[in-house]
Amino acid sequence: MFGRKRKEEDRFIALLTEQAAKTVRGIEMLENCLLTPDQAGVDKLSAIEMDADETRRIMIDDLHNTFVTPIDREDLFNLSLYIDDMLDYAFTTLEELVFFGVQGDQHLHRMVSLVRQEAEQLHLACQRLSANPRVAGDHARRAKKLENEVDHLYRVAVADLYSKCNDPANLPALLKQREVYRHVSNMSDRADTAANVFGMVVMKLS
Repeated sequence: MFGRKRKEEDRFIALLTEQAAKTVRGIEMLENCLLTPDQAGVDKLSAIEMDADETRRIMIDDLHNTFVTPIDREDLFNLSLYIDDMLDYAFTTLEELVFFGVQGDQHLHRMVSLVRQEAEQLHLACQRLSANPRVAGDHARRAKKLENEVDHLYRVAVADLYSKCNDPANLPALLKQREVYRHVSNMSDRADTAANVFGMVVMKLS
């Protein structure tokens, strides 16, 4: 009986880990499409997003039907929410690259690479949460450190963008590029927020 109860509790962590893995895969898709963004890439990323959304829906439904969970229900919900937000921003970033006709520059490549590493650290945190919560906390702190790098790079990228605005005719293109930067920065912010929730979870479990 106790074994079955533990298995049911671990199911939530398994679903969260699955969702995090799909988020990593989606951001990798975005990263691979930066050089030549097209509708085919958007469609593939949309499929990953919908698959991850289904995993999240299953977990939320299970939360409604389960009294005992391995960590606080609110923490589980929020971790899933912020990880979901990351993938949503990955999709809108790629979609805007296609709609705006923007190609990824060196700043965008570096920012997306760092966000992908954030997602990988959050995935590792999910994997370690049950058996080694303090190790999960270490991975969450690494994600936060990466977010600081993205935040700095975002400011550098925007400053570099505006320094090139010598001709008013170029302003629309620069604003489109800035909008894409902003989506990646927001994606990184969601990773940071998820890492904060991991920190609270680890404190409760330790």
